[in-house]
Amino acid sequence: MPLTFRKSFRILPGVRLNLNKGSWSLTIGDGRGPRYTHSSTGRRTTSMDLPGPFGWRHTRTTRRR
Repeated sequence: MPLTFRKSFRILPGVRLNLNKGSWSLTIGDGRGPRYTHSSTGRRTTSMDLPGPFGWRHTRTTRRR
């Protein structure tokens, strides 16, 4: 099993900075509503927990210039 590096910092209430070996991302939102994640690789994800065993996620990847 390979070793990985991942670290998450809470910089403000509802805002997290996520770091891993090759990129970083910023997540805005708490657990009571939608969460928006913007990654340094160009990926943007909107996710939300729904009641019960359900969840919703929409991911859009943009090209880097």
